[in-house]
Amino acid sequence: MRAPRWSSFVRLLAGAAMFAVNVGAAPLPPASPNVILILADDMGLGDLSCFNGGLSRTPNLDRLVGEGVWFNQGYSASAVCAPARAALLTGRYPHRTGVVSLTMTTEPELTRLRRDEITVADLFLARGYATGLVGKWHLGMGAEWHPRRRGFQEFTGFIGGENIESYFGYDLDVQGKNTRFESRYLTDELSARAIDFVRRHRAAPFFLHLAHYAPHRPIGAPPETIQRYLDRGISRDVATVYAMIENMDRGIGELLAEVRELGLRERTIVVFASDNGPDPLAGPRFNHQRRGTKYEIYEGGIRVPLLVSWPGVFRSRTTDVVAHFTDIVPTLIELCRLERPAGPPLDGASLAGLLHERDAGPRRPRFWQWNRGVPNYTHNAAMREGEWKLVRPYVTRNAVAGDSALGPALYNLQIDPLETTDVAGQHPERLARMNTALAEWARGVERDRVRPAPR
Repeated sequence: MRAPRWSSFVRLLAGAAMFAVNVGAAPLPPASPNVILILADDMGLGDLSCFNGGLSRTPNLDRLVGEGVWFNQGYSASAVCAPARAALLTGRYPHRTGVVSLTMTTEPELTRLRRDEITVADLFLARGYATGLVGKWHLGMGAEWHPRRRGFQEFTGFIGGENIESYFGYDLDVQGKNTRFESRYLTDELSARAIDFVRRHRAAPFFLHLAHYAPHRPIGAPPETIQRYLDRGISRDVATVYAMIENMDRGIGELLAEVRELGLRERTIVVFASDNGPDPLAGPRFNHQRRGTKYEIYEGGIRVPLLVSWPGVFRSRTTDVVAHFTDIVPTLIELCRLERPAGPPLDGASLAGLLHERDAGPRRPRFWQWNRGVPNYTHNAAMREGEWKLVRPYVTRNAVAGDSALGPALYNLQIDPLETTDVAGQHPERLARMNTALAEWARGVERDRVRPAPR
């Protein structure tokens, strides 16, 4: 039976309207984009060659900076690795998650991600993604805290640095089985494993967390790469660190080349960051003269490389909006349309509106604190509000002995980004108000940290 003439007319109008919309509008981003979250270990802002005048060699990361949204004020959630990772994977301040110290063998109860915390891998898995972690975990030893119990279907890496004797001889946990490696440089092995994960899961959406160990101690790299830096008069320790970063950069380039070869680049969000600033024990090196290093809540310890890249969706640019590790999970929830079940509330805010250029991004106070062992919030704590930063000074990277006797300092980062001039005496009301806010935050996260364990 012939359809009425008006049906054909309506279909023609609808087709014409759809054609007009498609011609005039940019294509919609995929509803379930792949995500590759890459984390370096102890890499500073000054380690990217595009920001250090060519001291190091990072052509692939430089290209990512140029292609993505670079956060000029990107912050880790901690001045050390384990707490920073806890915040990155949960969207919550590390104290709330139970991960506050460093050494899992001697402080297991202070380095375990609480079982009632929800990881971003849990959310991707629930959405039907293939989920994998390649590299460093550092969020708890033992079966209950294994990555495969925290949302990662696949894990090839190491639970903590105790498994890494050197970059040329190490043990990796491969799906729960310990395997010895002595024939391949660690960074190259991790890069190859990441590429293999992408190849195997190219047909379905995937979430890959590539957590490199470089350039963490024990420092080491192929001698020929180190020699190129030595030939330029760079000290051996710094030459080794730059060689480690160059190897990592090459592997990241190979991974992204594979993503492009598979036709997935415009369906893949790439996030790159470092867990904290440079380790002073690996030798002093260029970091834009920022005060402090790893372990310290000054800018040199917590200000880190941070970028998000999604070609065809996010316009490449630099933003001065303050972004914090706790913002990554809520951002991915919005971009990938994940659903987070009821549970501990997020501390971060989504950056999706900023990335899409729909809004100016979140504006909220940010907080930091770290000391080895049980938290003592009189030590090494900070709050940032706008251009103002209040600091309870750093004393030691070793265990602290009682409360600090040092008073808080106040810096205006807009006019003093290197934190050289304490203006607390000039702004007593602001100092008092921010110090009170920091104390209130400390009480809240500590109350959360010691909450009863789930049954």
